[in-house]
Amino acid sequence: MSVTPYISGDSATFLWQGAAPPQLIGDFNGWDATQAPQFEPDGPDRWTFRLQLPEDAYIEYIYLLNEGVHTLDPGNPRRVSNGYLKYNNYFYMPEAAPSPWVRLRPNTPRGRLSQHELPAYPPFLQSSLTAPYSRRKIYLYQPPVDTPCPLVLVFDGKYYLRHARLPTLLDNLIRARRIRPLAAALVSNGGPLRFFEYNCSDLTLNFIQEQVLPLAQEHLNLLDIEREPGSYGVMGASMGGLMAMYSAFRMPQVFGSVLSQSGAFFPRSVIFDLVKLQAGLQINLWMDVGRLERLLEGNQVFHELLVSQGYAVGFKVFSAAHNYTAWRDDLAHGLEHLFGTRP
Repeated sequence: MSVTPYISGDSATFLWQGAAPPQLIGDFNGWDATQAPQFEPDGPDRWTFRLQLPEDAYIEYIYLLNEGVHTLDPGNPRRVSNGYLKYNNYFYMPEAAPSPWVRLRPNTPRGRLSQHELPAYPPFLQSSLTAPYSRRKIYLYQPPVDTPCPLVLVFDGKYYLRHARLPTLLDNLIRARRIRPLAAALVSNGGPLRFFEYNCSDLTLNFIQEQVLPLAQEHLNLLDIEREPGSYGVMGASMGGLMAMYSAFRMPQVFGSVLSQSGAFFPRSVIFDLVKLQAGLQINLWMDVGRLERLLEGNQVFHELLVSQGYAVGFKVFSAAHNYTAWRDDLAHGLEHLFGTRP
C-alpha cells in the first residue's frame, strides 16, 4: 500500500479523495490556514498538490476540513504528538532520517534514571496562581560510569525525556565515545507559568541554584563545581533555549556550556544587553534552529551578536520547524560539539 505524500527528489505530492479538497497546513506554511495551497483536480473526486522542499527536510502537517476540523491524512499512518493532546502527520524527505541515537543499541550499558519533586517557589511567593504548580518534577540521569562527570541541566526536562528520549541518546553517545560521560538534571516546566519562568527569570535561577543543583549533587556522581568552575552545561528549546542562554551568562562559574535549540531570542529581550555587557566569558556555545520556523531570524541576529562579542559559536540551521522531533534529530550534533571526546 502506498503511503502519502509521494516523495520524489525535492518534491512531495499530497493526495486527497473527496468531493472537495481540504486545507493543507504544516511546517511549510507556518500552520497558517490563510496560506494553505490550492489543490488541483486529478480525476473524479481526486485532488493533488505538489510541494517543493529541501531534500533533507523533516515535515509535520495536517488537513483542515469544513469549519477548521483538525483531520489526519488517511493515507499516512506516520503520526506524532503535537503536544496539545492531538497528533500531526509527518514525513522525512529522501536525505533526512530519524536520529540513529535514540534507540538503545545492543550491549549498551544503561544509565540510571530517578524521579524527584521539589518546591518551585519560596513560601512568600505562594499564591492561588502558583499553588497548582508549586512543586516540580525533576528527573536525574546518572550515566553508567563510576567516575565523577559534568552535569547538564535540561529545561522542559519532561519533554526531552518523553519526546527526545534523552537518556537513551546519552547512553548511546557515551557508549560510542562520541561524548564524555554526562549526568543530567531534567527539570519540568511550570505549565501555564512557563513563559514567565523561562523569560530570563532570576526567580528560576534561584530555584536552580538553591534547589536543583543541591539535589543533583546529592544523588549524582558529579565533578566538584568549586574545583572545576564552569564544568556544567545547560540546555533547552524555544523559551527553554532562551533560559539556558540566560543561565550561562548569569552563572558562568557553574554553566560553562550552553546548548540552545530554536531559542526564543526576541529583539527586546534582556539577553541581548547581557551579552553586550559581558564579552570574553569562558562559555562554550551551540545553537541550532529550523529554516522553516519563525525564530530563524532572531537566532541569526543573536548568533551575529555573540560572534561580534568574540564568542566562538557552533551554529546549525536544520531543514525542519519548531518541534521536538526536529530538536531530537539534531541534538547529538550539539552534545558532540560541547562535550565531544577529543584526543
